[in-house]
Amino acid sequence: MTNKTTRRHFFFGSLLTAAIPAGGFGAVPKLGRLGYKSPNEKLNVAAIGAGGKGRSDIAGCIGENIVALADPDDERAAETFEKYPKAKKYKDFRKMLDKEQREIDAVIVATPDHMHGMASMWAMERGKAVYCQKPLTRTIWEARQLAEGAAKHGVATQMGNQGYSEDGTRRAAEIIWSGEIGGVTEVHAWSNRPIWPQGVDKIPAKQPVPSTMDWDTWLGIADDRPYNADYAPFNWRGWHDFGCGALGDMACHILGSANLALMLDAPTSVEVVSQEGKNEHTFPTKSVIRFDFPARKTMPPVKVFWYDGATDAAYRPEALKGQRLIPISERSISRMAMTAGRTQQDIDEFEAREQANGALFVGEKGYMATDTYAESVHLLPRRRNDYHVMPPELLTRSPGHYQDWIRAAKGGSPSCSDFSVAGPFTEWILLGVLALRFEGKLEWDQANMRVTNNEAANELIKPTFRKGWSWT
Repeated sequence: MTNKTTRRHFFFGSLLTAAIPAGGFGAVPKLGRLGYKSPNEKLNVAAIGAGGKGRSDIAGCIGENIVALADPDDERAAETFEKYPKAKKYKDFRKMLDKEQREIDAVIVATPDHMHGMASMWAMERGKAVYCQKPLTRTIWEARQLAEGAAKHGVATQMGNQGYSEDGTRRAAEIIWSGEIGGVTEVHAWSNRPIWPQGVDKIPAKQPVPSTMDWDTWLGIADDRPYNADYAPFNWRGWHDFGCGALGDMACHILGSANLALMLDAPTSVEVVSQEGKNEHTFPTKSVIRFDFPARKTMPPVKVFWYDGATDAAYRPEALKGQRLIPISERSISRMAMTAGRTQQDIDEFEAREQANGALFVGEKGYMATDTYAESVHLLPRRRNDYHVMPPELLTRSPGHYQDWIRAAKGGSPSCSDFSVAGPFTEWILLGVLALRFEGKLEWDQANMRVTNNEAANELIKPTFRKGWSWT
């Protein structure tokens, strides 16, 4: 694709004024007045959750000072604990935040989903910048609380949906705004998740708690129950009380480009079209969910479809039969080129993985596809890429997802997925998570944060808090 300015970027006219925040993304930075560090100074970073994803999140901030680590499972966190021997170690993040408050500038939250909200709020109320893994929270109420809390406390924030920092996410938005494929009326997104147990209809039996784990601290706000390895350390994501299933895990990645490009705010309704393995305790093995968004400015109403336990064949219009929907990104090709001794089977399996998650934009004049993190963006039918002229760059480019947050935490411009962006995005994703628990369409009143046609659904908008675990 060549990079020449054309008249097409004026297609949406004044819409672009609202589409591009000052500085690229987010609100006006406030941290400078709070005495945060200059860009040349290092942040003192603490982490809540040091194993699993926390390990890579901490590594993403390796240029800063890692001063404190909290994890209720010593075995899970052992590798990270060993790597940062000078960092103070805790099982309970509340004790860490209170005892190390003067030493900590910024906090990474990489716990299971059910503790994202509480841990993030504790850190923000103490004036700490927060990087929180996706989905931002397990419930809609918590997502709104975090967005409001970040604004109230004036701290730098970022949700861990790294695709928002990809150039491709911005290119996708700029292509949409240029009018290249016309008004987008549908988005179809799919994921091969879950790759952990779901559709489980029985509570697991009691097992001995590992000697390295503080089970009470791991449970946090969740209702008390006996330990079982089916919950922790990995399979928690499929359980209603701890995670958000395949939708919560992957939609913040796969639908990031759609959220930005189409300026999605809140759907008017959400409906589970189908699901397999529905039960009382865990998310289903497969599902199809439909979100209906109203017109935004000059953009037409749009239907967003989500397919999990699926492949790119979940939706394929007649015009694209036989075509690869998700192109292999240049980055992926480079990774494959560095793999010595690869066989044709290796290549086939690699290409299948590339197709396992993605989104297809259906426009009035054509199609566009993005992969998991929008590393790759492609017009369809593919021949359109031969003569397509890239529109001008209207959005700032990111220095990298972690660096974006670190820069903001030192008083710079807000990060691309700060909580003012991530909060509303997470809210509408979680509306789909909520819909999986009920039959029929849920009508949504965003202003009042209520389902207007199902009172039982409203009871799950806010979490319950176990005795001894307060929100702040």
